[in-house]
Amino acid sequence: MYTISAAAAKIGLTAYTLRYYDKVGLLPFVSRSASGARLFKEADFEWLAIIECLKQTGLPLRKIKQFIDWGMQGDATLKQRYELFLERKTEVEKQIKMLRKARQKILYKCWYYQTALAAGTSKIHEKSLEQMAKERYFARKTN
Repeated sequence: MYTISAAAAKIGLTAYTLRYYDKVGLLPFVSRSASGARLFKEADFEWLAIIECLKQTGLPLRKIKQFIDWGMQGDATLKQRYELFLERKTEVEKQIKMLRKARQKILYKCWYYQTALAAGTSKIHEKSLEQMAKERYFARKTN
């Protein structure tokens, strides 16, 4: 069994965060000592990992609570939980696509400033519209 501080340290969260999660109903699986202290067992860390995963995908805490509630209900809610993860999968795939586009822009800007610094001026990048159109055309062909 882990105290709230030990559990928080193990998963990289703060005890404050775990207390908040408990307050909003995300930790019904956590047992309590006779004095009321939260006691985390090894199996609870899988639940905490799922909570953090769903949170990272942008799912609001109220919907994460719904998922936890479904989990506490058992097999009767398997379909709802499956559908939630299908939705999260779609959302994460959209996020990945957006991040890949952002990464491409960032890589371009890194190259842009690196070459400008090496040349001592950003004027090195002044090109004709025709040249820029050709580069865009070939960039699309390679993606």
